[in-house]
Amino acid sequence: MPRNILILGASYGSLLATKLLMAGHNVTLVCRRKTADLINREGTEVRIKLRDEPEHRAIRSRDLPGTLDATPPEDVDVSRYDLVGLAMQEPQYNDYSIRLLMIKISEARRPCLSLMNMPPLPYLRRIPALASMDLEFAYTNAGVWDRFEPGLVTLCSPDPQAYRPPGEGANVLHVGLPTNFKAATFADEAHNRLLRELEADIDAVRLDGQDVPVKLKVFDSLFVPLAKWSMLLTGNYRCVTPDEPQSIRDAVHIDLARSRAIYEHIDAIAQRLGADPKDQVPFEKYAKAAESLLKPSSAARAVASGAPFIERVDVLVKLISHQLGAPDAEIDRTVRMVDRKLGERVISGGFGAD
Repeated sequence: MPRNILILGASYGSLLATKLLMAGHNVTLVCRRKTADLINREGTEVRIKLRDEPEHRAIRSRDLPGTLDATPPEDVDVSRYDLVGLAMQEPQYNDYSIRLLMIKISEARRPCLSLMNMPPLPYLRRIPALASMDLEFAYTNAGVWDRFEPGLVTLCSPDPQAYRPPGEGANVLHVGLPTNFKAATFADEAHNRLLRELEADIDAVRLDGQDVPVKLKVFDSLFVPLAKWSMLLTGNYRCVTPDEPQSIRDAVHIDLARSRAIYEHIDAIAQRLGADPKDQVPFEKYAKAAESLLKPSSAARAVASGAPFIERVDVLVKLISHQLGAPDAEIDRTVRMVDRKLGERVISGGFGAD
């Protein structure tokens, strides 16, 4: 039976949307009106490389069995949807029209699957060790999440790496690292049945008889998506340097011993919170994947381009580590570097750069 899925965010969100469309489900992307008009006129195009093929395939939404449409946030009828995907970066939820939509979503009690690097606060409240910690400072506007019931929010680790190719339209996405989305379960088993249904439908998709990368994998552990923290603090945020941003590969491999120490310290923090080592990704596997990540992270690119706010998972991990009594000098150094670069933008008038 086709499901109706609402996804906030038409850039990264178009990757999960394409997999759902291939499985025969219907998707609405929430985005700016100009982008919505483009998608409704031309559809989306996601470029992905199948196993053992030298070139990326262009998968166009108009060729798929599911139906895609796009709309600005003020035009969304939440009652139409079975599931909501949250695929915008955390600061974007502070936009007025998005905040109003989030109120509608929370009041409708729709299950929300977050694809953000920054875990929504209600999700963190599901973890007993974090439920009473002061973590709001890490968020652009923590009040966005006040109305959400924790059990209705889960997290999906956005491990696949994708970006909009320079010079292409806002409806085009290029997948650089086609790994899997790893989702934790909801509190309600009815919502988990929906997740596992989508997991099975996506897994069954074939293109010209071949398997299509980027699956949705569902895990019972709340900690599986938090394995991304070690990757973000070891690679993504360390792309921010005093000068121009460096690639994720260089951030990880210029000093591999230091990278390993950071990575394993954050894994240890997750275990203090309740994670099992099997929930986590070995450093060697991450370091190998990082060899192919030849661009700076989206966070570093945003800082370099003058963004006043970015997702601050680095601040979140710092707050948690300090409140656990396990601070780390490298984490603190990374936070200071990002603070410094963002501060430089503010002082130079970066808030008006757009």
